[in-house]
Amino acid sequence: MKQKSLLKRYQSVLIMLVMYVVLFFISSTLFDKAVDGSARSLVELLIVVPPIFVLIGLLDVWVEREKMIKLMGPNSKGTGIIIAFLLGSVAAGPLYAAFPVALTLLKKGSSFRNVLVMLGAWSTTKIPMLMFEFASMGTAFTITRFVINLFGILAIALISERVLSEKTMLGISERYSEQ
Repeated sequence: MKQKSLLKRYQSVLIMLVMYVVLFFISSTLFDKAVDGSARSLVELLIVVPPIFVLIGLLDVWVEREKMIKLMGPNSKGTGIIIAFLLGSVAAGPLYAAFPVALTLLKKGSSFRNVLVMLGAWSTTKIPMLMFEFASMGTAFTITRFVINLFGILAIALISERVLSEKTMLGISERYSEQ
């Protein structure tokens, strides 16, 4: 039983290894490119993820659960949305680094709505991206995209919160809250 669950757990890794072996025999040039791309991605991951986990650890230790619930909990209204939006916009790192942060926010008592706002801001409204757009695409484009994204992020968060049942929301909160 344990061996079967181990195979199921690492199924995607095993599939990729088989694909690499097949690619090796089909085209060594493509195999080399694939291995090089995977190695670069792994190096990027190893550079980005440790600082994110340090910051998550600091957030976990420095910010009390009660304070997080007050600032970003279900009753935080606009304050929580603004904090979540700013947190996502000033964050550094690729989107995959946002998910451990989101999990920590949920554990600390942040509302699901505010976690979605943070994820949306992290993915679309980062300050360096806005500065690049100002320089290369112009002010009108940047402001238009920013406003559309702002409303889109809020709409997705609020609609998701309304569509999800109370039971689902309670399940999410209980699953990830501190014990």
